[in-house]
Amino acid sequence: MFETIDYLQFGNTKQKRAYLVIKNLEIMDNLSEYSPILCGTLPLEIDIESSDLDIIMNVVDFPSFKKKVFALYGDQKDFSLKELSIRNIPVIKANFRFKEFDFELFGQPQPVKEQHAYLHMIIENSILKYYPSFRDEVIILKKLGLKTEHAFCKLLNLEGDPYSALLEFGKNKEII
Repeated sequence: MFETIDYLQFGNTKQKRAYLVIKNLEIMDNLSEYSPILCGTLPLEIDIESSDLDIIMNVVDFPSFKKKVFALYGDQKDFSLKELSIRNIPVIKANFRFKEFDFELFGQPQPVKEQHAYLHMIIENSILKYYPSFRDEVIILKKLGLKTEHAFCKLLNLEGDPYSALLEFGKNKEII
């Protein structure tokens, strides 16, 4: 379902706006070689006002990616590009603002469907189908300052590191 952004054009008002903005920027086409997937809260309709558009990608050649992203989006408002390490995996992130949306282009040398952001989204989507009332509760918790994974773990009474606990929950329930 999340492989393309086509579903957004049939979603809520914010999803429809996001669809148009992403299409306008041509991100999915311009960066298609990196297998981009929109992840996070907007696809699940649990976004809040401060939520950004997270687009994850499989990036192996950081210098080439950096050059391409800078050429395409370097002139956007609040553009920044940095390399870091998350859980001992090298990561490259580009952030910028376009229209009313903050974007985060997130790349790491791993297939997108194996990245934590994607796996978390798949697990959270499954939970929301099983517990529809969680949608409003997650939004409330997010507005109170909790990160998405933390909110789900609180509602599911999962302990420990929320990112790992959610993945373990997904594996145990055979979601992923």
